Amino acid sequence: MNNKELIAAAIFQITQEQLTKEDILNLLETPKFTSHGDVAFPVFSLAKLYRKAPQKIAEELVQAIDEGPFEKVNAVGSYVNFYMDKQMVSSNVLSQVLKEGSHFGDSQVGNKENVTVDMSSPNIAKPISMGHLRSTVIGNSISLIMEKIGYCSIRINHLGDWGTQFGKLIVAYREWGTEEKVRQEPINELLRLYVRFHEEAENDSRLEDEARAWFKRLEEDDPAAINLWEWFRSASLTEFDKIYDMLEVTFDSTNGEAFYNDKMDEVITLLEEKNLLKEDKGAEIVDLSTYDLNPAMIRKSDGATLYITRDLAAALYRKRNYHFAKSLYVVGNEQSIHFKQLKAVLKELGFEWSDDMVHIAFGLITQGGKKLSTRKGKIVLLEEVLNEATAAALAQINEKNPDLPNKEEVAHQVGVGAVIFHDLKNDRLNTFDFELEEVVRFEGETGPYVQYTYARAMTLLRKAQFSIDSAANYALADEDSWEMIKLIQSYPEIVLQAAEQYEPSVLAKHSIRLAQAFNRYYAHTKILAADPYRESRLALVFAAATILKESLRLLGVHAPSQM
Repeated sequence: MNNKELIAAAIFQITQEQLTKEDILNLLETPKFTSHGDVAFPVFSLAKLYRKAPQKIAEELVQAIDEGPFEKVNAVGSYVNFYMDKQMVSSNVLSQVLKEGSHFGDSQVGNKENVTVDMSSPNIAKPISMGHLRSTVIGNSISLIMEKIGYCSIRINHLGDWGTQFGKLIVAYREWGTEEKVRQEPINELLRLYVRFHEEAENDSRLEDEARAWFKRLEEDDPAAINLWEWFRSASLTEFDKIYDMLEVTFDSTNGEAFYNDKMDEVITLLEEKNLLKEDKGAEIVDLSTYDLNPAMIRKSDGATLYITRDLAAALYRKRNYHFAKSLYVVGNEQSIHFKQLKAVLKELGFEWSDDMVHIAFGLITQGGKKLSTRKGKIVLLEEVLNEATAAALAQINEKNPDLPNKEEVAHQVGVGAVIFHDLKNDRLNTFDFELEEVVRFEGETGPYVQYTYARAMTLLRKAQFSIDSAANYALADEDSWEMIKLIQSYPEIVLQAAEQYEPSVLAKHSIRLAQAFNRYYAHTKILAADPYRESRLALVFAAATILKESLRLLGVHAPSQM
């Protein structure tokens, strides 16, 4: 039971006819200043019920509350302030963390049910850029967080390996490409051709018509079109895997859009059986006006399918094959209307499980405040950024600790981790600018700062030769350790909050606060002093290190034990 639950139980014993425990928990606040206690209860909600002044109610509550688990309870104005028993809380928290280790914060909320996570999903024949980073690392972190609370995550890389862009690429290759250049540098050359297509198409409308015609041939299994498409796809996958290996992100499925080509007829049949398909200017649509949405176009006038047609087929396939309890789509915020339409069409078809589908939207990464665009060739390649971040980390390690063993491996973990952490510390709906120099700094609210704090804690534990004594009663009551104790105690709640909100930044920000608290403790406390509390202080260091390492793991970041 955490502090707020203890307090809610104490208040409920007195006010149970007026407020539920849940009501009380929702009202509890964390005071801005520690001098005002650890938790505060505003009594305004009881004023009408008791028909008394709030200040009087607060004083009466203080008199009635059993101070058993509290050092002190007092009334200040309209608030009841609770000061926890530091000795008792620290003993319980340290005992639990040292016993459970990295499993501290685990739960069985998910009951081993499946969660599909649609993430990353780059387009074939285009390089993985910084624009793909967010979906990849947010999706990976959410997968790990969901596993921690008892779900089975199924990571799906829904590759963009179908659509009119392949008609454009085929036209560009036939117009200006050569086999030799594509084989030499597949991704770079295909990107150059794709960008040139859009430049040329601005003055030549014929190219767009040809692109649509070639895509139609692709859908009709034309051998010439299929051969080029398969070549572009295999070359791209080889390049993609290099990036995923650097990020240490894996997938359970790489079934892309093309996988659903033979599964869309069923979608059309189901829509027809429900009389949902309507003709509009030769195209076939589903009217979604009852959902206050624009119509969902299922087939174009030329018979070609659209992205939503394949997503409908994919949703049906995933439900049947994975029996998901939740189906998460980690896709940019600009696709929010698409997912509303997708869910609405499924709802019209009678699939109530569409309520279990969640669009996890996120903002953009910008450079100099401007959006990155593949179409116009304004991209920042993710591989280059990861390599530059690793080089920057190695330079700092050479400056601070040139004799560090395995420093190239550590530099990779720090550099790549810095890029991932920087993304995940930002609220996912926010758009943010990327500056490599800020990301890789060992100081400030960065991944390397949290990693360095963990390494510092581990160095201290090695120096002290600390080992856990299962019979010991580790406990601390001093103010300097209390901030860390509270942060460690709140960790299970933080994990649940991150899962419920699909928001890794909750974990990242908590790890920054814990790292900051540890470093203040390290600066102000003689941790290795030979006194009766030495082992308890080291137990606190061990607990903090355990939480930092597990938090970084859930973000997809390594925690080197030396830096």
